[in-house]
Amino acid sequence: MKIVLRASGLMKSGPERDLTDDYIIRAQHLGRGLGIPDITEAAIDTRSAKSRSAETQMILAPYAGARLVILDERGKSITSRQMANQMTAWRDSAESAVVFAIGGADGFEPGDIPAGAVKWSFGTQVWPHKLVRVMMAEQIYRSLSIMAGTPYHRD
Repeated sequence: MKIVLRASGLMKSGPERDLTDDYIIRAQHLGRGLGIPDITEAAIDTRSAKSRSAETQMILAPYAGARLVILDERGKSITSRQMANQMTAWRDSAESAVVFAIGGADGFEPGDIPAGAVKWSFGTQVWPHKLVRVMMAEQIYRSLSIMAGTPYHRD
């Protein structure tokens, strides 16, 4: 299974970029031993998008057919253990890819979100997109840590 974190906007060097990179690298090391050898992050330059629909398609289109998780304030709030259990189920059911998608400032165009997409939330607060990217990278790493049985996560 491949895991991809796709986010609208480019992140220049700085603390958020460093944290995202660090968690992705940690996840890659853990993922290999868990049957998840490919974990990447992609920043999508959506400045040329003329509408929210065009921006949504730029972010989501390359992974048609993948298991899609949309980060949205109206999504379901889940625990880290629930996320790990879901990722285990997707891996064990031979999903080819899981894509975690973070939209632009106005979110995703609802009509362009594929049927079957899952919506998760970090709560009802509004978070800066750079921090959402860091938090999602950390949660991917945390989920893999739980799957691997490491002491990183304590219930």
